Amino acid sequence: MQALIIDDSRTMRSILRRVLAGLGWTTHEAGDGQEALDLLEAGLVPDICLVDWNMPVMDGYTFITRIRAEEKWRGVTLMMVTTESEHGRIVRALAAGAHEYVIKPFTSDAIIDKLRLLGLLHEEVPA
Repeated sequence: MQALIIDDSRTMRSILRRVLAGLGWTTHEAGDGQEALDLLEAGLVPDICLVDWNMPVMDGYTFITRIRAEEKWRGVTLMMVTTESEHGRIVRALAAGAHEYVIKPFTSDAIIDKLRLLGLLHEEVPA
């Protein structure tokens, strides 16, 4: 499985990379939505994008709306992973096409549980 981690924080990308690598996933990283869009345009086809909301150049919400506007990327699963906890923001992101929403700070188990809910984990993950 392949994941694209989109976050302007190197630390957050590193945390998510470790969680996903522990599951045997291949990860790719982008520091903002435009960089992520460029990777997709270059041919990257991730199983999931983990997207922060607040980033320079292109924020996560704009990234999601751009992805959902393109037929070729409709099959990509999108998970917001952000500090934005306001109910209206969560509803807005899900309505725009995010499949799941995780609020920072989070535990590894929270990410694993969401991946399982999305049908992206088929084997048992050791505790």
